[in-house]
Amino acid sequence: MFPEVRVQRGFMATHGEDEPGDAGTFGRRLLLAVDAKGYGGAGTVRQRQFQEAIQRLLQQAADASGLNREAWVTQEGGDSLFAVLPEGAYEPTLVDAFMRHLETGLRAFNLDREPEAWLRLRAAVHFGETSPAANGFAGSAPVEIGRIRDCAALRAALNQLPQAPLAVGLSATVFRDVVQGKAYTTLRENEFREVPVKEKEYRGAAWIWVPGVDVRQVDLGPAVPERELCDANLVRSKLKVHKVQGRVVGVRAEGAVGNPVEASADIGRVTRDGEVIGVDLRAAGGNP
Repeated sequence: MFPEVRVQRGFMATHGEDEPGDAGTFGRRLLLAVDAKGYGGAGTVRQRQFQEAIQRLLQQAADASGLNREAWVTQEGGDSLFAVLPEGAYEPTLVDAFMRHLETGLRAFNLDREPEAWLRLRAAVHFGETSPAANGFAGSAPVEIGRIRDCAALRAALNQLPQAPLAVGLSATVFRDVVQGKAYTTLRENEFREVPVKEKEYRGAAWIWVPGVDVRQVDLGPAVPERELCDANLVRSKLKVHKVQGRVVGVRAEGAVGNPVEASADIGRVTRDGEVIGVDLRAAGGNP
């Protein structure tokens, strides 16, 4: 269904009756996306090492798990890779065996390296609609898998777990069809943690797995940007006072305890008997 696509040194050539972007090029495929942590801050030599290692480790993991790496259609960019697997590729293999072999390969690569020179990857898996386009791939699935791979929660997992070389995010589709309530893999449902994905215009969810770690016990606070936390219940207060003869209460928010509060006060003069309260938060039961 897809025209043949070959990627060499970052250039994509297409062959077949349909040109990239034609309305007839449509398919639902298994997708993989990976990206390296800390690549931009690495020197030229280390970047070259990372690029070589990513290609080699992906090849080794595919070979060890029985996936035909040569049949992948890929879009590559230094420390990142987006791959469309061939029709019929077995989802449980990519989620389970491939990721386990990839994690093993990363640990071997990092074994004699200083921690700051470790290669650590974020990986995402999705199944959905995509088609070749003039500058890569088009469709909802490439967008979704990219947002999952780059989401704050997956980044936080590697930040909070400095010994982990790999963090994996599954889309809702893949988690539901392959893991949840199933026995297609050696992975258990309780090894995953559902997290919100709010990246650019995309809003959704992902299920995160870090091999050998109970990710449910990890602080993934950055998964919800602080500016968005409980935004619907955010209390903002600005109080400007120059002279007070009695009691002034700027804000009283019943039941708002624990929600974010932004407040500023500009107070000039308060008489001896005066009182100024900028923000008065009370629990739902009425207790301060």
